[in-house]
Amino acid sequence: MSLIEDLNWRHAVKAYDPTQKVSQENIDKIIEAARLAPTSSGLQPFKVLVVENQELKNELSKGALNPECMRDASHIIIFAAWDNYTAERIDKVYDFTTDERGLPRGRFSSYTDKLKSIYLNAPQEDNFAHTARQTYIALGLALAQAAELKVDTTPVEGFDNSVVDRVLKLENLGLRSVSLMYVGVSNPELDWIAPMKKVRVPKEEFIVEYK
Repeated sequence: MSLIEDLNWRHAVKAYDPTQKVSQENIDKIIEAARLAPTSSGLQPFKVLVVENQELKNELSKGALNPECMRDASHIIIFAAWDNYTAERIDKVYDFTTDERGLPRGRFSSYTDKLKSIYLNAPQEDNFAHTARQTYIALGLALAQAAELKVDTTPVEGFDNSVVDRVLKLENLGLRSVSLMYVGVSNPELDWIAPMKKVRVPKEEFIVEYK
């Protein structure tokens, strides 16, 4: 199938079958798609956390808009962004990049100095807003990869970030949760949206062309 056909297939699942598990092979492919996502300046200013443990899912669901969906999903994928930019974080990424490419460390110092002059003088909340936006690119690619694999998913912003951050102790990692992605197997009896027609804004309204 083509990507367009895969995207037409997928929908935001509203109920999962708790007895069904997604294979580790497919989870790994979904995560790899997120890892390969483009990010601003190649900094990858976020981490992806994968929760399969049922006790943790139960705890996390206390802050969910649809707690049953969270508890019954096979896995919960959390996209958590850096809480701020620091010189150490920027240098770590670029040192790793130059090492991997066989280049001398500091090869891109003029560029990293420019990044530091921008981010280190910006308010922390502005920096977090920037890192958080990067996670949505990874979320989109993870959803697309899951669709290609015919794995059911739900992208989620309807949750209490403070609950997720507390349960997973994200502050200790210098992270803050941004969005979630449930991964599992749809429950056909309860997933009420599955039989409905997929609806999007018509192409002629969605696109503005300048020729």
